[in-house]
Amino acid sequence: MDAFEEHRPRLEAVAYRMLGSFADAEDAVQETWLRYSRSSPSEVDNLAAWLTTVVSRVCLNVLRSRERRREALGVSVPDPVVSGPDEDVAVADAVGLALMVVLDALTPAERVAFVLHDLFAVPFEEIAGLVDRSPAAVRQSASRARRRVRASAPAPDASRAEQREVVDAFFAAAREGSIEGLLAVLDPSVVLRSDAGAGAPLSVVLDGASAVARQAALWGSLSPLARPALVNGVPGVVVVGPRGPLSVMGFSVVGGRISAIDVIADATRLAALDLSAVGA
Repeated sequence: MDAFEEHRPRLEAVAYRMLGSFADAEDAVQETWLRYSRSSPSEVDNLAAWLTTVVSRVCLNVLRSRERRREALGVSVPDPVVSGPDEDVAVADAVGLALMVVLDALTPAERVAFVLHDLFAVPFEEIAGLVDRSPAAVRQSASRARRRVRASAPAPDASRAEQREVVDAFFAAAREGSIEGLLAVLDPSVVLRSDAGAGAPLSVVLDGASAVARQAALWGSLSPLARPALVNGVPGVVVVGPRGPLSVMGFSVVGGRISAIDVIADATRLAALDLSAVGA
């Protein structure tokens, strides 16, 4: 199965971006492997394309199942990818948490079209067969998804160093309880999403700089516990207390200001994450 293993990293990347869950992505790749193991080599002309098609179909079924049973369970932030603050993570490979949140709001067809075409350069003609639509309809789905992404999750500033300066300034102001300092680094339309688990008091969505600044000032005592990290390829932090991780925070910095803050504070999910890169 060496041929399959060569393609595993790409399949994992596709599945994660489709599903936003490491566990679900792992299950999708495992299902793809099972189908591959039952196939005949003579049936596969282009293994990379074949495997991408199979894992995408598995993910599409998961997305459709989610849509059918979707309930209002509160705030949901996808699983974050946490790296060390100085790791070499290519900007082109980074899919920020803010973008992943937007992807969660798309229809299954829109998400498949956008992820495969815009993130993995799969032609519309190949995607059409996956979703049982015409190439023109798939193109429209991707276009709708792209407009929503641009509106809700614009591309972050190119310089990671400058992004880190903004994030550091945010924590410095929070530590001092400086509302003025916080407002200076927050976009007026900033959104803070905190996922502490379904129904948890700390699962909240805050809109606007004033609301986010007030909340950040209240959490200021945790600022000294923040360890720099890359969260989905862009500067963020892992907040680590005496007993272990308290939260993972991803930041979107656009135009020199923070436009989104995405927080995972669910103890069960934190325990399942690989946070070894920051010593947590």
